[in-house]
Amino acid sequence: MTLVAKGLEGIVANSTAISDVRGDIGQLIYAGYDINELAGKVTFEEVIYLLWHGELPNRSQLDTLTGKLRAARSLPPQVVDFLKSAPADAGPMDVIRTGVSMLGLFDHEEGEKANYERSIFITSKISLIAAYFHRLRQGKELPPIRSDLSEAAHFLYLINGEAPTQEAADTLDLAYVLHADHGMNAST
Repeated sequence: MTLVAKGLEGIVANSTAISDVRGDIGQLIYAGYDINELAGKVTFEEVIYLLWHGELPNRSQLDTLTGKLRAARSLPPQVVDFLKSAPADAGPMDVIRTGVSMLGLFDHEEGEKANYERSIFITSKISLIAAYFHRLRQGKELPPIRSDLSEAAHFLYLINGEAPTQEAADTLDLAYVLHADHGMNAST
């Protein structure tokens, strides 16, 4: 009798050293840390550093990364023009994908250092693309960029046009931490 595996059971579809999902025991690990050691205890920015560098940042490293992410919060006018012209009923993921692809038109650097800067560049802009599209398709003005808010708080500010409560920012930050990495698309 032939044994047939269901779906991808027993098939290695990808491998990564960044995270590990052990679904059979309900465990998620980022760079050696169980998610329970991180969730609610570190910020999304700290998890970004962990995923990019393999260790949690010290205060100086976190301040440097946070400063770079906040300084990169802007979109090229051509991307904003695209968001303004996108159909209001377009799928948000289609708009984000196209907006991120457009960002590649403004990236001419090469090398390993450029890849790190590119990571900052893209990470800082995805929430701008999502929030701007959300507001534009509702006919709302785009609020000015702020550099005094965390990634989560800034996204909520952009979506709502006003600074979020600490509880709302902390809740979204926790969601960002929990969804930061799963090795590959979670649906896979």
